Amino acid sequence: MKRTYTHDPDHDYGPTRTQQRRDALAVLALAQQLMEMPPSKLAKLELPEDVEREIANTRRITAHIARKRQLQFLAKVMRRHESKVFDGVRAALGENKERQRQETAAMHRMEALRERLLENTDEAMSQLIAEYPNVDRQHLRSLVRQAKAEKEANKPPRAYREIYQLLKELAAGGESDEFADEGGEELPGDIED
Repeated sequence: MKRTYTHDPDHDYGPTRTQQRRDALAVLALAQQLMEMPPSKLAKLELPEDVEREIANTRRITAHIARKRQLQFLAKVMRRHESKVFDGVRAALGENKERQRQETAAMHRMEALRERLLENTDEAMSQLIAEYPNVDRQHLRSLVRQAKAEKEANKPPRAYREIYQLLKELAAGGESDEFADEGGEELPGDIED
């Protein structure tokens, strides 16, 4: 198809070759993400039937080059559909990444709080009790003592893990400003397993 250029500034020439390549690479990346998803999560997405069929075909191939070639064919099949067909899929993938990022950040904050409890027991304990007055203080102090003893005796960290679970339950029960990290984020109100 030959392009003819006009002097009309409002004339739409369509996407450039560079933009077409970027779009094709974006679809290929989306196809790769779909391939990496577990089948149970993939089933929840609303995908066209031919795309689902090609994903199944691609998963059956084990040879590296053949799989790569089939993945490119999957992307070609996906490009036959309008972009808005996959908007819901992109949104779901984006939400999953954001949720994973938040859960990972919350996990790191709870681990840091656990370390503060083990290093500076009295100060961190009083802050935690002030923030969560319903916490079982004796049980928490006992777990901290057990975790320290386990570490010194080089035993499996059973109490150490229990402290984390206790902190996770507290965070699930209510948000805390007191133990926010340096970025100013709060502990999450609901953490899913």
